[in-house]
Amino acid sequence: MRIVVLAGGIGGARFLRGLQRAVPDADITVIGNTGDDIHLFGLKVCPDLDTVMYTLGGGINEEQGWGRTDETFHLKEELAAYGVGPEWFGLGDRDFATHIVRTQMLSAGYPLSAVTEALCDRWKPGVRLIPMSDDRVETHVAVEIDGQRKVIHFQEYWVRLRASVPAEAVVPVGAEQAKPAPGVLEAIAEADVILFPPSNPVVSIGTILAVPGIREAIADAGVPVVGLSPIVGDAPVRGMADKVLAAVGVESTATAVAEHYGSGLLDGWLVDTVDASTVERVEAAGIRCRAVPLMMSDLDAAAQMAREALTLAEEVRAS
Repeated sequence: MRIVVLAGGIGGARFLRGLQRAVPDADITVIGNTGDDIHLFGLKVCPDLDTVMYTLGGGINEEQGWGRTDETFHLKEELAAYGVGPEWFGLGDRDFATHIVRTQMLSAGYPLSAVTEALCDRWKPGVRLIPMSDDRVETHVAVEIDGQRKVIHFQEYWVRLRASVPAEAVVPVGAEQAKPAPGVLEAIAEADVILFPPSNPVVSIGTILAVPGIREAIADAGVPVVGLSPIVGDAPVRGMADKVLAAVGVESTATAVAEHYGSGLLDGWLVDTVDASTVERVEAAGIRCRAVPLMMSDLDAAAQMAREALTLAEEVRAS
């Protein structure tokens, strides 16, 4: 079975680990979000790609869900002693090595997709990890601070401000001019099923879909497309997805997110059992829907979620 998964960071990575447990023989291609990418200390940092790579490769800090295990922060402390910031973005010493290698390879002329493949040669994540684009795309957020409207990088909004002010708009800068990375459209065309894990629908999966050609390729793939709601009981399972959903005019409910993707893209949608009353409304929108447990409390729970998604995909295929 050939499975394509659109993935953001922590939620996507943990779902992928469950998917590997559920179907160990599957050929899995992950199209990773690069809208979170940021340049820090002269280095190219790709948080979502690295979270997937570290999680599936056994190097993730399990408690945080991001960054390296057994991490130290001597370099960050030394930079701060020199007055070099930003201090709000915590890169560890082990993590710095990944960004140095990536930046060196990019400076030598290698595209991000080739660099990602080379980094994965070390981590062996068990999936093919492809950035959504080799072109630079960065998600920015419009906010009002102290009566002044400004646009800041998504990482500053998410990490430094902790989404403490309303997001007035979310813009994936550069997406309109970007092209899908080599292998992205081919993987979609050859897939047996396409999955949207419980990643942020605006700044993770939404940013991937903003790259011209990707949404259209998924809609035209002719295979089941199944998503899992990141909203449980009208609140994000993790993070602050409600903040950016509001910025694009979408309610923080499992139903509203399904309708946001739309029946032209989604064939199936899983909601949590606490949202079982929404199944009828989602199906009225032309999307087959089932209510199942969606809390990734451990690897077994994540694997069961993956099985439920694939079961729903088979229902869609047979209908």
